[in-house]
Amino acid sequence: MDINEFIVQVAIAEHHVFAEQIVTEMAESAKARGTGIAKRSPEYVANKMREGKAVIAFHKDGTWAGFCYIETWSHGQFVANSGLIVAPEFRKAGLAHAIKEKVFELSRTLYPKAKIFGLTTGLAVMKINSDLGYEPVTYSELTQDEEFWKGCQSCVNFEILKMKERKNCMCTAMLYDPATQKHDAAKKFAEELQKRPKLYERFMRIKQSLVVKPKPKSGLKVLMFLFTLLFNK
Repeated sequence: MDINEFIVQVAIAEHHVFAEQIVTEMAESAKARGTGIAKRSPEYVANKMREGKAVIAFHKDGTWAGFCYIETWSHGQFVANSGLIVAPEFRKAGLAHAIKEKVFELSRTLYPKAKIFGLTTGLAVMKINSDLGYEPVTYSELTQDEEFWKGCQSCVNFEILKMKERKNCMCTAMLYDPATQKHDAAKKFAEELQKRPKLYERFMRIKQSLVVKPKPKSGLKVLMFLFTLLFNK
């Protein structure tokens, strides 16, 4: 399946009819991955569409294909592109990348000075984020808005996050800072992920073993050292 078979656009109010399907697919996808997500109601998703703060994708035959929306935190200082989902029948066609590019572009238009961030456990999303200029960071560099972190309560790893005093968890934190972003470094990181996925898998195994140990400060130092290895090897 070719990416040219899809239409990726900013969602409008009329797209609210797909909200129920989108929310259901988000929940099913999280269940299949064995992770949790911040649960959203169909009305919440529909409201994002009405506000012009969401991106939706369709196959050329009119079938719903994917979705992502924008959330703001810390009085607009931070932006998260949340709820990325692609319908199962349209995965592995490059659609997730196209949706992320579109919602990133929309975020930069609506909130040009905001830092854009995300938490992910997946290589695919990490690669997409790196292509867009995100860089790996520590959790302390993300928003400290309590409402954002409440969204982690539905994740299977929430107890680990609490145990680590919100300094670390299974997810990797990534950030795009328009004031200081270094796209060349992020691009290099993305290229390394593409060339050596086994190195990423090794990194994730080491990260997971560090996260479950009761030494968050030393763990953070080791993780950042591993990121350095990714850049320089």
